[in-house]
Amino acid sequence: MENKKISGNLFDIKVLIRLFKFMMPYASKFYLLLFLTISVALLGPIRPYLIQKALDQYVANGNAKGLLIITVIISGILVTQVIFTYIHTYLSGWLGQHLIRDIRVKLYKHLVSLRIKFFDNTPIGQLVTRNVSDIETLAEVFSQGFAAMLADLLQIFFILGLMLYTDWKLTLVSLSTLPILIFCTYVFKEKIKVVFNNVRNAVSKLNTFVQEHITGMKIVQIFNSENREQTKFQNINKQHRDANIKSVLYYSIYFPVAEVIGASATGLLVWYGAQGVISESISVGVLISFIMYISMFFRPIRLIGDRFNTLQMGVVSSSRIFKLLDSSENIPDEGEIKSQHINGEIEFNNVSFAYKDDQYVLKNISFHVPAGQTLALVGATGAGKSSIINLLNRFYDIQDGEINVDRTNIKNYSLECLRENIGVVLQDIFLFSGSILDNITLGNSKISFEQVVKASKLVGAHSFIEQLPGQYNYEVMERGSTLSVGQRQLISFVRVLVYDPKIIVLDEATSSVDSHTEEMIQNAIAQLMSGRTAIVIAHRLATIQQADNILVLDKGEIKEAGNHSQLLAQDGHYKKLHEMQYKEKVRD
Repeated sequence: MENKKISGNLFDIKVLIRLFKFMMPYASKFYLLLFLTISVALLGPIRPYLIQKALDQYVANGNAKGLLIITVIISGILVTQVIFTYIHTYLSGWLGQHLIRDIRVKLYKHLVSLRIKFFDNTPIGQLVTRNVSDIETLAEVFSQGFAAMLADLLQIFFILGLMLYTDWKLTLVSLSTLPILIFCTYVFKEKIKVVFNNVRNAVSKLNTFVQEHITGMKIVQIFNSENREQTKFQNINKQHRDANIKSVLYYSIYFPVAEVIGASATGLLVWYGAQGVISESISVGVLISFIMYISMFFRPIRLIGDRFNTLQMGVVSSSRIFKLLDSSENIPDEGEIKSQHINGEIEFNNVSFAYKDDQYVLKNISFHVPAGQTLALVGATGAGKSSIINLLNRFYDIQDGEINVDRTNIKNYSLECLRENIGVVLQDIFLFSGSILDNITLGNSKISFEQVVKASKLVGAHSFIEQLPGQYNYEVMERGSTLSVGQRQLISFVRVLVYDPKIIVLDEATSSVDSHTEEMIQNAIAQLMSGRTAIVIAHRLATIQQADNILVLDKGEIKEAGNHSQLLAQDGHYKKLHEMQYKEKVRD
């Protein structure tokens, strides 16, 4: 998606309408901004006109009183223009920042509602670009693009009207170089538009590469791949540098050329106007006012190409943002049950599921877990064990079949109601940068510190937390890098315990800890599972021998089912796995 060039269309009405919908809460300030834009555009051209009148009517006739009055008027207009310009600049910036805040909040809210499948298929760096860089571009649209360009266009029309009203022949001479400037501006606009697209794509690639490789730095270093990855980064960074240098090149060519064209227009004006002054067909006041007009006229035209591209890139960024907002990859949250006490009975009826098209990872799966009982899932990697957990939490929706909790289809529960009753401990523990307390409560003010301590003692995490500097306020680095794997695992248990769910899911929850920590966790799990429904995924069969029921999965199908003793008696897949692990244990 990133490699496609999005040219954008400044007059994409649908995009502009959606952008201005975000303006509605600030309608009064927007209308004030429009008033100031028109006022600033009008006040500038009035000064040359009044200076012309002052020279031709009062200076030429020696009217000191009239000159004083018009001087006061010009000074008042100048002060008013300064004040209006200040308010205009501040208000456009204020409006832009409030708009991008609202858009960023809406975009982030949408992102957290998307199903996991979306994040499986979308680079994280690309999403960071959408939520940061693209939205910052919108700030430039409102603070520097839209309002400034409107002011420039209005000023051009006001100046042109005054020039034609004063002397149409002198106007034609003054604007004789305008077609050349317009042509140069158009070429500049088209060239810089392509460069801006390349810069945006390069930024997105940089964000994606840096995010992925910092996250996976351990793999880079384990496989001694620093130099190879550095070469890849240099190539991407080179693309970013070249795109920016090309934009600098176009700017360095365009603005001097535009300056020369403007200076040529002034030169022609002075040459022609001076002859008119000598022949007394043109007054000195008119000539001086035209010199001021021409300077004011060409300045916005020189900038209009840049303003246009700012607006255009804003439309491009808006299109990308709205495309993300329009993504239908979110889980439909239409369940009518918002809050309900769940006993924990789980039932899968003929469930089939595929992550992609018809590549089914679960095929006609059916099982029943009575409330308060424990179900264990075993099988080789890729057998479909984790997929069952993902479906129970509605991280993905099934293609066929039905999943029930307490004899009610899980789609009838709101996502919040469903997930607050299911506690999951994953093998890959993720901790956010922040305190241990924040990582346990996840910012939930309903969870008291006493509950956290109680749960920590139950799991056995309280003793090591007390030994840390700051104890529960100890700052955990990103992904919990300052803690051991076992410590992170214990914190994840505490995190589940404080939410007191009726269903517990353990996905290889003890595979990454030492035997002492595992024994401590097993004791905590035994207490935790009391009165709760549990689904346990484990490669170590010794940890699930007490389960009420065990499902043996292979290639998305249930091959065997029963308790530990029953499965050993069947002399099938489970017994082979058990014998294999027993031999490995003896060998160790």
